[in-house]
Amino acid sequence: MPLSAQVVLFDGFDPLDAVTVFEVLAAGSTAIGGDLTVELVTAEGPRPVRSGTTGITLPATGTLDPERPGYVIVPGASGPVDGDPDDGVDTIPVLLARFARSAAVPLVQRAMENAKVTVATVCGGSLALAMAGLLEGRNAVTHVLGMDVLDATGAHAVQARVVDDGDLVTSGGVTSGLDLGIYLLEREYGPKIARSVETLFEYERRGTVWSDTGRVPQAV
Repeated sequence: MPLSAQVVLFDGFDPLDAVTVFEVLAAGSTAIGGDLTVELVTAEGPRPVRSGTTGITLPATGTLDPERPGYVIVPGASGPVDGDPDDGVDTIPVLLARFARSAAVPLVQRAMENAKVTVATVCGGSLALAMAGLLEGRNAVTHVLGMDVLDATGAHAVQARVVDDGDLVTSGGVTSGLDLGIYLLEREYGPKIARSVETLFEYERRGTVWSDTGRVPQAV
């Protein structure tokens, strides 16, 4: 059965977070003969979505559907790190907190409860879900600047490029969307497909994908 990859856009999203994983999965879909549908979606349905990067707006073409088998992918936000929200400055923490209170979160929660869906995140996407209370007790990673906050939400912050926690796969800073997309292709369709996309993009994944399996290393 064909799968779908729904990349969730929201006002203030980071365009590189969204586009890197979108392009990787779209290339993977071509490599497997089109059996993976990749789409930009929002909770509200098709609309132009303003990113947090000046001048960049992307068109969402669909509505986030938590019942569709495959992947729901949440990017992080783009904007200033520092600033006073009382002065109208939409900092990255403000944008992520706003998403955590949005209509998208109940849909993502339903996706997380669906055995046929894997939820994945890039950069601050995991932090937004953690702020919404969806990652308590889960292994996850986010941008290096948000790791302490991720831990404070009750998630287990793991220092890795990509963290595989079963039906939740998270990745670190913005360029890790490349690693995430290639890993999802390998996990679903095998290393030949993943390697073909690595070759096409002239990119090799960084680091070891972390999962809570295997022997625990002794202190050295």
